Order: sequence, then structure tokens, then C-alpha cells
Amino acid sequence: MKIKFCLVFAFAITILNVHSQKLNVAKLDSLFKALNDKNLFMGSISISKNGNQIYSNAIGKADIADNIPLSANTKFRIGSTTKIFTSALVLKAVELKKISLDQTIHSFFPTIVNSQKITIRNLLNHRSGIHELLAADEFANGYTEAKSQEEMISILSKFQSDFEPNTKADYSNSNYYLLTLILEKTYKKTYSELLEEQIIKPLKLKNTYFGGKINIQNNECYSYYFSNKWEEDTEGDMSVPLGAGAIVSTPSDLTLFIEKLFQGKIISLKSLKLMTQIQDKYGMGIFALPFYDKNGFVHRGQIDSFSSVLSFFPEEKLAIAIITNGSVYDKKKILIAALSNYFNKPYSINFEGYEPANEDLETIVGTYKSPDSQQKIIISINNKRLYANFTNQSLFLLEPLSKNKFENIWEGNKFDFGLKNEIIFEANGKQIKFYKI
Repeated sequence: MKIKFCLVFAFAITILNVHSQKLNVAKLDSLFKALNDKNLFMGSISISKNGNQIYSNAIGKADIADNIPLSANTKFRIGSTTKIFTSALVLKAVELKKISLDQTIHSFFPTIVNSQKITIRNLLNHRSGIHELLAADEFANGYTEAKSQEEMISILSKFQSDFEPNTKADYSNSNYYLLTLILEKTYKKTYSELLEEQIIKPLKLKNTYFGGKINIQNNECYSYYFSNKWEEDTEGDMSVPLGAGAIVSTPSDLTLFIEKLFQGKIISLKSLKLMTQIQDKYGMGIFALPFYDKNGFVHRGQIDSFSSVLSFFPEEKLAIAIITNGSVYDKKKILIAALSNYFNKPYSINFEGYEPANEDLETIVGTYKSPDSQQKIIISINNKRLYANFTNQSLFLLEPLSKNKFENIWEGNKFDFGLKNEIIFEANGKQIKFYKI
């Protein structure tokens, strides 16, 4: 199936100062109308400047079966964007001298491999070497069943380290699951209680909390994947991600949260500087987001078929949050459109997409190895969408560009499957050939 539609945004490049920059609301409205008309995206956006919301929109359904529309106040699971909240709670505990960044996790988790070497700092900036928990055999078919903390620690304790602590960085949900337990053990309170006491109440967030089973009557929404039509996805049990991905929120609450965080209203500005110090692409629960000559910060999340992104540009005091409960069109493209709109940058949006046949995807699935790399690439399918991951790393979505060419839109890496049982992987202008094993 080809989706054909082209909408071009062209903005005159003029010399403007920050105060004269503003959104062209009609252009953004036309984007969301097109996404809705073409059935490419369901979700909500909020854009805030200097603490004032300057744009909001919601399209699609919270519950397709009962024809309940999404609204600006619909609450979504935000997935790994939760990690910004968890990082702030940990750094607050450090400020209160309840824990220290350089203490090891051995007293909390003696059965975790290398626990005597891994520090709280290593967990925060993904330098622990602890294997990704969702890659465990126990979660091969998802995580719809509740897991006790004892069960989760048992699973994590079976992992060998992916690398020696603090020698490199690699994203792992395990780090933030363990940080959640450290917070709970330290305060003798649940993560939900700490979130409420230290962030939600002080900031007066109206629609943010630790999630549970989806409740449509509470203005929450289901998530959907597209397979000729929208299909309701299963629900992950929040006992598995905890502080790595279990928060429910709205875009307007997220923009308020990130604004207050950068104002020093949750943690001190000194702690914020630590949080936003980037090493090997990772900060403490946050990443850098460069855009032309502007420097922002971002985190994105994925859980079930929910997806989120929260960004902030400190110099401009510009916050953008996008959450979707079903998308064919990637949220990063919407984020780029919004930023291009605000910063008066030329940008074109092309909805002429390619949807590969499932049988073509199945021929690609497998494990690939290269004589020029120590890493293997594992290609898999979930809900008729293609995913890849390198050895011991998290899954990422591959967006189809044509029958044989795919892209990891967040990193810009390209995958060419044009030759049978081979991948030509391209990153930063360099190509490496991988062979199916």
C-alpha cells in the first residue's frame, strides 16, 4: 500500500531575534489535519514558550471501539520519558544526602554482577554494563504479567555484564529499574508516593501519575498499531518498567514539568548541570538535541504502541511534548516540523510512504555478522513493523524508504537489504557489510 500525499512547508529565511519568533499555527493545523485524514497518526501535542502554551492539538481516538476521541486532557503512557522524572528524583535524594552518586549498588543488590563496581552515577548515565532487562527470555513474548521485585532482581542477577562499568555507555532499562528500587529502599516509600510528593504536588501537575491498568473512564486511552486498520495493542504490566517507563501523563503536563525542571524548581541548577552533562551521547536521563545552531535536550519513550517525546531548548525557553497512542508517521518528523516552524527554517513534509509486504519483511529477519565489526545485527518483526538491534542493545524501529531500504530515523543510520542475506549498514557516511548467519 502506498500512502500518497505531499504537504510542503516553506518558510522565508529572515533575520529574526528570539522574541519575534512565533508559530505559524495554520501550518501546524494543516499538518495535523493531513495526518488525521490519512490515518497516519493518533496523538496529542503541546508547545510552550516561557511557561505559556502557544499550541495544542489532539487527533485520533482514545478508544476506537467506542468512538471516543482524544482530547488535550487525554492521558497516555509515556514509556521511557519517565526516566527524566526518575533521574530528577535520584538527584534530589543526592542533594538531601540520602545517597551519593559514587556509592556502589552492592549494598542494595549484591547478586547483580559487578555490583561492587557499579555506582549510582553509572546507572543514571547508562554506564553500568547491566544487560537490557527486556531482552530476558522471560519477556520474549512481552510483559503483560506482573513481576515482583524479587522476580525482577532474580532475572537481572542472571545476566553477565555487557562491558566493564564506566568503560562505555549503552542504553538499558535495567539501570532505571534499579534506580527505582534504590529510591524506594532509601525513602521506605513507593515510587508512586515519591513522584506525588516531590514532583506532582509541588508542580501542580493535574494529569500525571504512576500508571496501572488502562482506564478509559479516567480519560486514559488504549494504544494501537496499524495493520490495514488500527488494531488495539496489548498492555504491558507497569510492575516491569517501574521508573524506567511507567508514568502516565499529557503533553501539557510534560511541558510544565520540563520547564520547572530547567528553572531549578525540582532539583538545584547545580544538579541540573550534572543531569545535562553529555558523555558518549548520554546525560542522566536526558539526551542532547541539536537543531541547526540551537541546543536542546530530549528524551523519548515507547511502551506498547504508545510513544512520546519531550524536548526543551533552555535559551529559548521552548518546550515541546508529543505523545501518540498509534502512529505510522514517526513523531520525530512532527517534532522537526514544529521546530522548523518556530525557528523559521525551511522544511518539507512528504507523506508518500512505502509499506513493505509482510512476506518481504520475513525474508529479512535474522542475525547478521560482519568481519569488520564485533557487533551482530538482529532483525525482527513486531506488529508488521521491522526492528533492529545490535548485540546486547535495545530494539529500534526501522522506517521503510523502499522495498529494500530502511532508516533508523532517530540516529539517521541506513539499512540496505538489496542483496539476499546481506545488509549494507551506513552510519556517519561509513558503510559496513553484514552477512546473515
